[in-house]
Amino acid sequence: MTTTGFTDSSASQLDGSGFPGFSEDVPLDLSGITEGSERALLARLIDRTFDDFADTAAAVGYCSHPIRLVGHSDTVDPVTGEILSSFSSAEAPLGVLYRPCGNRRADVCPACSRVYARDTFAMIKAGLTGGKTIPDTVAANPLLFTTLTAPSFGPVHGPRARNGQKIGGRCRPRDKTPLCVHGRPVGCMAIHDDHDPRNGTPLCDDCYQWQSAIIWQWWAPELWRRTTTAIRRAIAARLGLAEHHLRQVVRVEFTKVAEYQARGQVHFHVLIRLDGPDGPGSPAPLDGDQLGACVRNAVTGMIMEAPPVDDHDQARILGWGTELDVKVVRDGNRTDDPDRPLTPEQVAGYLAKYATKDANSIRPVARPPAHLARLEATARDLGRRALRHDPVSPYRLLGKWAHMLGFRGHFSTKSRHYSITLGRLRRARHRYRQLVARAARLGEPVDVSQIEDQLLADDVETTLVIGSWHYQGTGWTNPGDEALAIAAAARAREYGQWKASKINNW
Repeated sequence: MTTTGFTDSSASQLDGSGFPGFSEDVPLDLSGITEGSERALLARLIDRTFDDFADTAAAVGYCSHPIRLVGHSDTVDPVTGEILSSFSSAEAPLGVLYRPCGNRRADVCPACSRVYARDTFAMIKAGLTGGKTIPDTVAANPLLFTTLTAPSFGPVHGPRARNGQKIGGRCRPRDKTPLCVHGRPVGCMAIHDDHDPRNGTPLCDDCYQWQSAIIWQWWAPELWRRTTTAIRRAIAARLGLAEHHLRQVVRVEFTKVAEYQARGQVHFHVLIRLDGPDGPGSPAPLDGDQLGACVRNAVTGMIMEAPPVDDHDQARILGWGTELDVKVVRDGNRTDDPDRPLTPEQVAGYLAKYATKDANSIRPVARPPAHLARLEATARDLGRRALRHDPVSPYRLLGKWAHMLGFRGHFSTKSRHYSITLGRLRRARHRYRQLVARAARLGEPVDVSQIEDQLLADDVETTLVIGSWHYQGTGWTNPGDEALAIAAAARAREYGQWKASKINNW
C-alpha cells in the first residue's frame, strides 16, 4: 500500500461495492438539518440545479465553507504565445468558481482538515520510512518520539493512573486534607474519568498562576527553538566536536505537532531523527539510546528568561515540565522488532491527528469551561497592559492570540530536511487532478502507481496561466448545500476508513 495525500495505489483493487454506505438503504445523515435548509434542498431539486451542486461539491471535496471566485483565465504556451484553452467562471456548473477553503481545523471544515491530515501523515511517514523523494535508507536512522509538556502552574483535577491503566486512581489523595492559604482543600479524593468536566480545572483558582501560564504559552515556540539548539550542542559534546563542526558529521531533523491539554496548556509531540552528514538516509554516528540521552539532557537543562509585561510585573524563568517522555522508535540497528511499543505508521497517524486540532478541541461547543475562559481573559488583559506600557512590547499582540490561550505557534512544523514539504504534496495533488481530467477527456486510463515521480517532480510548468479572478465570498449560498456537503464529507470519511481497513487486512 502507498499512502499519500493525493493518491492511493490500491484504489483500483477496491470498487467500493462492499461498502455499506453505498446502499440506498443507508442515506446521508441529515438528522440535524434545519427547516430552512430542507426547503433549500427541495428548491435545488425543483429547479434542477442539484446535479450542478453535486458536481461542484465533489470538485471541492465537500468543503464546508468553499471560497467563491468570479473571473476568467487563459492557458498559454510560453514559447509560441498560443492560447491553448480558456476558462470562465460563467462556465462553472453554478456560474461561480468554487475552491476549497483549505482550513486545517476539523471543527471548521471536516473535509479540508482531512486532506491536511492526510498530507501531514504522508509528510511524516516519508521522513520515517522513505518515499516522496526521501531515500528508503532513512528507515535505518535512529528515531525518537518525544513529548514535552508545560510546567505546573498549580494543582488541577484530572484522571490518574492505577494498576497500569490510564484512569481509575484518585485525583490527589491525602491522608489528611490540609487547606491552602485561601481555605480550600489541596487534595481531591475523587476518581475522574476522561469526560469529567472538572478535568483541568485548578483546585484553587486563587492559588493558580494564571498570568505565568499565559506567559509560558506565549514563549513556548521560542523555548522549543532554543531546545533544538541545545540538543545539537549536547550531541556535539557527546561526539567531542565543536558545535560549528557538527553538520560535517551529523544532522538533527525533526517534525512536531502541538496539542492542548485539558488545563489549557500546549504540549509538543516531536519526532527527532538523526542523520549522517549527507542528509536523510546517511548513517548516523549515534544510536537511539545515545540520542535519547542527549535529548533528555538538553530538555531538562533548558531555561529562558521571559521579560515582564509592564512595570507592575516581574521577569519569569521558563522551562519544560517534569513529565518528559522520550521513547526510542528505532535505535539505528533494527527496524523490524515486533516487540517495540511504537511503529513509524502509528507515530505518523498519531501526529497527523493532532495537527488538525486547536484550542477548540478542548472547548465544549455549548459551554466553555470557566478555567479556559479565564485563561483567555487573562491573555487579553496582559495584551492591553503591554500596549499601555510599551507599543513595541514583545507582548503587544498577545490579545490577538487570546482565543488560542496565548499560543502563537504553528501546530505542525518540521525542520528543513526532515521530509517533503506540504506545498510540494499540494502541487502533486493538483497535477494529479489535471492528469485525471485530461485522461477522462481523451478516454485514456491512468496508472497511478507509475506516475508518482512525475507528480512530485520539482520542475517548472510548461504552460502559463494568465487570468483575472475576484473574490466574491466564502461559503455555500444555499443553506441546504452546506448541510449536504458536511454529510457527504462524513460519508467520505467512513468510506476512507472502510477502504483502509480492507487494505490493511490483505
